[in-house]
Amino acid sequence: MQMNNGSKRQVSFNDPVVRALLFQILIVAAVVTMGWTLYQNTYTNLVHRGITSGFAFLENSAGFGVAQHLISYKEADSYARVFVIGLLNTLLVTLIGVILATILGFIVGVSRLSKNWIIAKLATVYVEVFRNIPPLLQILFWYFAVFLTMPGPRSSHNFGDIFFVSSRGLNMPAAQIADGFWAFVVSVVMAIVTIVLMCRWANKRFEATGVPFHKFWVGLALLLVIPALCALIFGAPLHWEMPTLQGFNFIGGWVLIPELLALTLALTVYTAAFIAEIVRSGIKSVSHGQTEAAHSLGLRNGPTLRKVIIPQALRVIIPPLTSQYLNLAKNSSLAAGIGYPEMVSLFAGTVLNQTGQAIEVIAITMSVYLAISISISLLMNWYNKRIALIER
Repeated sequence: MQMNNGSKRQVSFNDPVVRALLFQILIVAAVVTMGWTLYQNTYTNLVHRGITSGFAFLENSAGFGVAQHLISYKEADSYARVFVIGLLNTLLVTLIGVILATILGFIVGVSRLSKNWIIAKLATVYVEVFRNIPPLLQILFWYFAVFLTMPGPRSSHNFGDIFFVSSRGLNMPAAQIADGFWAFVVSVVMAIVTIVLMCRWANKRFEATGVPFHKFWVGLALLLVIPALCALIFGAPLHWEMPTLQGFNFIGGWVLIPELLALTLALTVYTAAFIAEIVRSGIKSVSHGQTEAAHSLGLRNGPTLRKVIIPQALRVIIPPLTSQYLNLAKNSSLAAGIGYPEMVSLFAGTVLNQTGQAIEVIAITMSVYLAISISISLLMNWYNKRIALIER
C-alpha cells in the first residue's frame, strides 16, 4: 500500500491494517449474534415454561437456618442476606487459607533447600504427597476421618480450659467490645504510624552512615508498649466470654464448625504444597554468587536468606503465587461436598432449589467468584510492580 501526495488512500485486502480491522469487525459481530441468539432462546424457553425472571426474589424470606453466619441472621431474613452470609463465609475461608498456605508454603519451600537431610526429605515427601491428591478428597478426609471422629462435647479435647475441640468444632473465647476499645484502636494506629516513621528514619540513617538499627525489636516494642499504656489508662478494650459446657453442648464463646476447619485445613495443606515448589524454584533462580557475596560481607545464612535471596526471588515467585491464590479462592467452592455454607453450597445450592431462579442465582455466583479473582489479581499485580527492578 502506498500513499502519494494528492491521491486517495486505496483500500485493499492485502493491507494488513485493513485485514485486521475486518477480522475484528467480524469477530465482534459473531459474538454479538451468538449473545443475542442465546438471550432470545433463553427468554423464549422461560416464557413457555412460565418461569419468571428477575432479581425480585432476593427480597423474599429465606425460611431456613444457616449453620455459620458472621452477621446476625434469622430464618425470616431475605435471600439477599443469605447471599451476604455466603459471600462472607467464602471470603473468610479464602483469607485464612491464603495467609496460612503462604506461611506454610514458604517454610516447606525453604526446608526443601535445607542442608539437613531429614528436613529436606520430609519437605519433599510433604510436597509430593499433598499436591498429588485431589483437594476434594483431602477435604473429605479431614472432615469425615478426622473431625467427625472426635469425641463429643462432654469428652472434648481441653486446651487450658480455653479451647475445646470436639465433633461439634472448635470452641474458643469470644471477644466483646469494652469501654476502652476505640481508644485502643487509636493507640494501635498511632503505634503503626510511629513504626513507619521510625523505619524511614532508620533506612535514611543506614544509607548515610552504614550503621544498622534494630527496626524489628524497636517496632515490636512500640506496637506492644503504646497500646498497653492506653489499656492501663482507659481500661481493657475487650472482654472475653468463655465457652462453658451445659448439657450436651457448649454455650457462649465462638465456635468454628467442623466444616470450616476441614475446608480451611485441606485447602491450606493442598495449596501450600504448590507454593513450596514456587518458593523453591524462586530461590534457586537467584544466582549463587549473591549468596557468596553476602557471606563475604559477614552475613550469616539467616540474614542472607531474608535480606538478599528472598527479595530477589520474589520477582520470580509473585506471578505463579497469584495463580495459587486464585486456585484457592475457586477451590473453596468444593465446600459443597461437606455442606459448609459458602456461595456455592448456600446460594447456588439451597437458594436455587427453593426459588428455581437458576439463571439469576448462577449469574450472581459466577460474578462473585469473578470479582474475587479480579481483586486478587489486581492486588498481586500492584505488589509485583512495586517490587520490580527499576531500570536506571
